[in-house]
Amino acid sequence: VQLVESGGGLAQAGGSMRLSCAASGSISTINAMGWYRQAPGKQRELVASIISGGRTNYADSVKGRFTISRNNAKNTVFLQMNSLKPEDTAVYYCNARILETMTWRLSDYWGQGTQVTVSS
Repeated sequence: VQLVESGGGLAQAGGSMRLSCAASGSISTINAMGWYRQAPGKQRELVASIISGGRTNYADSVKGRFTISRNNAKNTVFLQMNSLKPEDTAVYYCNARILETMTWRLSDYWGQGTQVTVSS
């Protein structure tokens, strides 16, 4: 199983950016997908998550600005980030809880991370 992220880069404060993450491999079902971020010197934190039924959860710091969505047919999750702030600068990681067809194990997988930098 592999998670591949795309869409990071540099944005100005107040701007927007969209991250994508596609899961591939021996996937039976994906229970949940989410985005985490880690800023320099800080612990990794949950940004947003979405379960297979569509229920979402957001960190208080991004509520009203970020929107998570997923395409179940394509095993893809998106993070639309609006009204970006310099404090949103971090490496963003995609996470998925996947039931594999080869092992029938439920495991957490991570993407390689994508840098998001917001300038003031």
